[in-house]
Amino acid sequence: MRLEIASAKAVKYACLNFHYAKVVPATYIGYSIFNNNNEFCGVILFGGGASANMGKPFNLSYGQYLELTRMALNGKQESTSKAMSIAMKLIKKNNPTVRLLISYADKGQNHLGIIYQATNWYFTGENESSGKDYFYKGKWRHDRTLNEYSKDFLLTLKTRKRSGKRKYIYPLNKNMITLCESLKKP
Repeated sequence: MRLEIASAKAVKYACLNFHYAKVVPATYIGYSIFNNNNEFCGVILFGGGASANMGKPFNLSYGQYLELTRMALNGKQESTSKAMSIAMKLIKKNNPTVRLLISYADKGQNHLGIIYQATNWYFTGENESSGKDYFYKGKWRHDRTLNEYSKDFLLTLKTRKRSGKRKYIYPLNKNMITLCESLKKP
């Protein structure tokens, strides 16, 4: 298996074709994954996070953490956990100011965070969302994916309370391990 810096074209293709959300997130760095047959398998993407305050609970400023924003894979990679592990090592090697990785498993998609568990991330708990999902074109969608539509149109759609997320963190330097250990939950 081989990882290399992902092109914008690869990111867009993988997100739109291999991921259920069909959305390309803001990305700081992304890696294309190729299997042993040199076949493109998708991308793993990291960004600055959904909020500039994401690092505050860890006493980190913007640039000292990254959020895993997307794993858009077609299933032809040898091992998803191996691809994730290589991506994490590349982040650590090439981005020395990044001290922590943060990610979320979507309860609404029945994601438990198995890939994070397989790669030794720390589970830190669950949150509940105050937002809404909209049922549009046969699927439940996050309101951010429908931001091109008017509020009046959105009022015509069926809604449900958005499910929360399961949060995972991964230390990239020794100084963060103690903090991660103190925050972990079973």
